[in-house]
Amino acid sequence: MAPGRLLLGLLLWVGTMPAGAAAGDALLSVCMDATHHKKVPGPEGQLYGQCAPWRNLSCCSAATSEAAHRDRSPLYGFNLEHCGALPARCRRHFVQDACLYECSPNLRPWIRPVDSSWRKERILHVPLCQEDCQQWWEDCQDAFTCKANWHQGWNWSTGTNQCPRGASCRRFGAVFASPAQLCQDIWSQSYSASRYTRGSGRCIQMWFDPAQGNPNVAVAQFYASAALPGPRGCPLLGPGLLLLLLLLPLPSSLLHS
Repeated sequence: MAPGRLLLGLLLWVGTMPAGAAAGDALLSVCMDATHHKKVPGPEGQLYGQCAPWRNLSCCSAATSEAAHRDRSPLYGFNLEHCGALPARCRRHFVQDACLYECSPNLRPWIRPVDSSWRKERILHVPLCQEDCQQWWEDCQDAFTCKANWHQGWNWSTGTNQCPRGASCRRFGAVFASPAQLCQDIWSQSYSASRYTRGSGRCIQMWFDPAQGNPNVAVAQFYASAALPGPRGCPLLGPGLLLLLLLLPLPSSLLHS
């Protein structure tokens, strides 16, 4: 193999390798560039209510965690009760959803840039565990909503979200035909409904016992290793592509340098 080609191959390969555990942690433990997220994750001993599992390493502040529990959250002016009060068993899933979004530092493999007035990054296709989607859907069967996609299409004329003209309030079961549809549609594909279950190491858990550790750390590591992610939204070259590059001819300027 020509020296120039070998050198280039080694450089590309090194670029995909972790520089140790600390570098790996720094790559995976990050916060989104969004409205209420901290710049970097850190401990937050006073996280409120359902957000408490993230207190050891969190992207949200205590104030954000408290606001995430309100029906009319001051975080985004969003009213969960746009079609009347949510049953408590349903409402808790939306609180947990907000805690995961605002507080989790383990969503790095699914962070993507977005052109938005209120955030520069979002999550896309985070694989939620099968039980999380199933229980969310079952517990919200008696709740009402007028929209399947809660990200867009609202009437904001009063400063908070209201049903668009002509939209009627219907039971969740009529709007979301399955757990997968609820998980995937409600926030514009922020989540995907995983076939994997809690404890598999292959899906993100909205619910977990912090006394047993955060299972989402290992899940983020698995998906990051599989994708070899580089700068946010830009995957690095995997070993197969590197091998292909080694077999391709290089410009003479590199071969004779």
